[in-house]
Amino acid sequence: MSSHPSYRSHPSHGPTRRNIIRAAGGLSAAMALGAGGILAAASPAGAAGDGFGLRVVEHDESDPRMWFYRFATDAIGWNPGVNVLLPDNYHTGARTYPVLYLLHGGGTDQDFITFDRAGIRDWTAGKPVIVVMPDGGHAGWYSNPVSTNSGPRNWETFHIGQLIPWVDANFRTYAEYDGRAVAGFSMGGFGALKYAAKYYGHFASVSAHSGPASLRRDAGLVTHWANASSAALDLGGGTVYGVPLWDEARVSADNPVERVESYRNKRVFLVAGTSPDPVNWFDTVNETQVLAGQREFRALLGAAGIPHEWYEEPGGHMIRDYLVRRDLDGIVARLRKA
Repeated sequence: MSSHPSYRSHPSHGPTRRNIIRAAGGLSAAMALGAGGILAAASPAGAAGDGFGLRVVEHDESDPRMWFYRFATDAIGWNPGVNVLLPDNYHTGARTYPVLYLLHGGGTDQDFITFDRAGIRDWTAGKPVIVVMPDGGHAGWYSNPVSTNSGPRNWETFHIGQLIPWVDANFRTYAEYDGRAVAGFSMGGFGALKYAAKYYGHFASVSAHSGPASLRRDAGLVTHWANASSAALDLGGGTVYGVPLWDEARVSADNPVERVESYRNKRVFLVAGTSPDPVNWFDTVNETQVLAGQREFRALLGAAGIPHEWYEEPGGHMIRDYLVRRDLDGIVARLRKA
């Protein structure tokens, strides 16, 4: 592998700055990891069942593409929902599909419906991929918290230990490394980076759209925000990482910039805004921290010779539909074909 990745600029979709960084031999090890994967048995359309710690308490499979489920699970103290967006023609054939796990951001207006509101049905029209969009809490940070006063909020257990095997058991998926991608916006972008590193063999592609990539920079501002937001919105005063002292081992395990080697042989896609709204304090602080953290992360990836695709875009903390579309094309190209 060359020790000096090449840099190539590309035409813009509107005013933008972006580069694709590539290194030789990027996919060979990833393909080897997927070679021993197990294919899930094809299941009939409709009537997804219980299993893996999940009990279906509500469902709607009437739409040809967007199927909805709500689960009872010991991992979460309320019943989280998930949207499963199926490809066109899923019901008229027997093809097996790759899966994208798409994670929403934080806030009281964010949940498993976020990307449906944003336009995911149109963005995926004609694309041979299943998209799974689960609840992650208003400020769950895709983690099992250090403490909670609101009952169980073990989002990491729910997503990794329960939801993924449930999806593989109930839909025609490639239950293997080369069959899965994970992506997200904001808090969900962090969750995608975290899951891809901690569960290396689960995901061959990872994407963070305005997702923070560094937990410790600026005296741990992102970690403090995770603790403060989770305490206020989800945990009744409990925290994701612990206060006044953090669980340092947990922070390191979740911190993308401390897990750089875990992104080797994956497709990595990063987006950050360069000009947040100066009047909006949240937008300014949030995206300024995202941009700085992603630049730190990119520098480490580049120094390690790990390929990654990155975009610095005008504007602040937002979902950029044209980059989600581009990301989806890259995901489909990277994953095992339907």
